[in-house]
Amino acid sequence: MKTSPPELIIEAGRTERQYWQDLWRYRELFYTLAWRDIAVRYKQTAIGIAWALIRPFLTMVVFTVVFGKLANLPSEGVPYPILVFAGMLPWQFFSTSLSSASDSLIANANLISKVYFPRLVVPTSAVVTSFVDFLISGMIMLGLMAWYNFLPSWHVITLPFFILIAFMASMGAGLWLCSLNVKYRDFRYIVPFIVQFGLYISPVGFSSNVVPEKWRLLYSINPMVSVIDGFRWAILGGESTIFLPGFLLSLLLVIIIFITGILYFRKMERTFADVI
Repeated sequence: MKTSPPELIIEAGRTERQYWQDLWRYRELFYTLAWRDIAVRYKQTAIGIAWALIRPFLTMVVFTVVFGKLANLPSEGVPYPILVFAGMLPWQFFSTSLSSASDSLIANANLISKVYFPRLVVPTSAVVTSFVDFLISGMIMLGLMAWYNFLPSWHVITLPFFILIAFMASMGAGLWLCSLNVKYRDFRYIVPFIVQFGLYISPVGFSSNVVPEKWRLLYSINPMVSVIDGFRWAILGGESTIFLPGFLLSLLLVIIIFITGILYFRKMERTFADVI
């Protein structure tokens, strides 16, 4: 005898008590949104998913020429293209996540205003979609290592830790911006500026070791400094170093942004359906 699926009853206060359980119950919606975003991003494009490789590759070429050839900045004992791309990987993940997550609630306005589900599913699926691009872009790093006969040191085993930090930074900032974007639509114009400005103040095209010692701690207020320096230390090893006080400060800011992002999103979530 077939049994009917259990009923989901939504009652006052239930979403607060069992919100996190509901995230698991709605995991299929999460998979659907993530897969839809991946499919839509490369639908009807001539070269499809190769766009995930072309953008960071061309940026790497430009930065290598400008900072490595013209400015002749140090490369920490490794080929300059590898130095740049080790910083480009986490930055590309962060910037793409920020752009996608900030607009995710607006893009799914019809769904949000009609049915109940934990709204956290929406920006999280956008960040995970960007993580897929991050994994694809990693193929360029493997190609560069093969081209230059470069082998990573034992530091590479710590890479998952720094990927987690990158995910927290992307998720925390994305939650802040998508929540603010629902209430203040001006943020759809602010986000591209943040991404563009952040690229130049983050150590993507150069090593943060070129920053004078007296400014290193102030420079580490940028949360992406810890992420990028960590990636380089894990991938490059050798002469690559981490400025520990700055790294800890930057890491602390990432954690604060992540936690407060979740709290602010949960506070604003109850108003999304009415405002959006």
